[in-house]
Amino acid sequence: MVSLSWKHHTLIQALISRGPLKEKEFHSIFTGVTGRNPGDAKKIFDKYLLEINKELSYVHFELRACRDQYDGHVCYGVVNTVSDDQSKLGTKYSVPQIAFFKGIIEAIAHDEAAQGCISGFDALNIRLENQVPSEASSSQQQVPPAFRNFSMSQKDKTLDELVKDNWLCRTRDGNNIGLGIRSLLDLRSWFRNNDVPSCEVCNEAGVKADLCPNEGCSVRIHKYCLKNLLSQRDDRVCSGCGKPWPLGRVAKEEAVEAAVNDDDDEEETDTQATSLRSKKRKIRRHRDSAENVSSQASLASSSGITRRRVTRSAAHLS
Repeated sequence: MVSLSWKHHTLIQALISRGPLKEKEFHSIFTGVTGRNPGDAKKIFDKYLLEINKELSYVHFELRACRDQYDGHVCYGVVNTVSDDQSKLGTKYSVPQIAFFKGIIEAIAHDEAAQGCISGFDALNIRLENQVPSEASSSQQQVPPAFRNFSMSQKDKTLDELVKDNWLCRTRDGNNIGLGIRSLLDLRSWFRNNDVPSCEVCNEAGVKADLCPNEGCSVRIHKYCLKNLLSQRDDRVCSGCGKPWPLGRVAKEEAVEAAVNDDDDEEETDTQATSLRSKKRKIRRHRDSAENVSSQASLASSSGITRRRVTRSAAHLS
């Protein structure tokens, strides 16, 4: 058994206390702890992860990496390898909340269009009764009262909590609900056991993916996997049916994403320019005020009579 050093423990603690971290942030912590850059010392980085996972396996945990299917960024997190939902979500969530979460996960994961999300309206209308075993759901009396009494406001509050804890996420417009990075990290075995179609390239669950345009073909590929695949191949056809993959849609979506990023950059630039103009105005006001004070002091010193008149005038004004 490998004895973990304080460096190993620091990496584990960072992931547990701060939740899943993006690759850049986790690499930064690793560099700060070990003095080595994972990009230049990949073998050392991998060795650390292997040693950590050997120890974590005794308590049914694992340090795992996966790609966020919504933005393509790699993230790291410590996950629970025990399969039951109660242990994964912890004691924070009640049984009805867990059933509500499962209903949302199933609706998103089994979407044939692989959009990776459902509307907030559909999420709030998930029926908890559907999470009761089929033999029990046939009798209304056997459906737990907590399920029947789980109100719309409780669902709305639970959604906010699940988003805050990274089990779910909201799309950019805030109208749709998708899977959070913790779900993508933790539920890998659940996706496989529930026959969620996998990406043709990376073999991970294709929750949010592009589908082959041929209706008779079941191939789906993550957008980031598709981009890499098409850049490496000349034929650019579906590996399942051999038909051409629609490149126009990929190019259009990339253009939209680039435009959004440009808008963000322009907004940041505008904010900086506004801040600079504000500072210049403030400096100008201070300068004018200083000149005014200097002018008044000069006039006052030139004549005692003038100074007394100014004082009396000020008294009348006050």
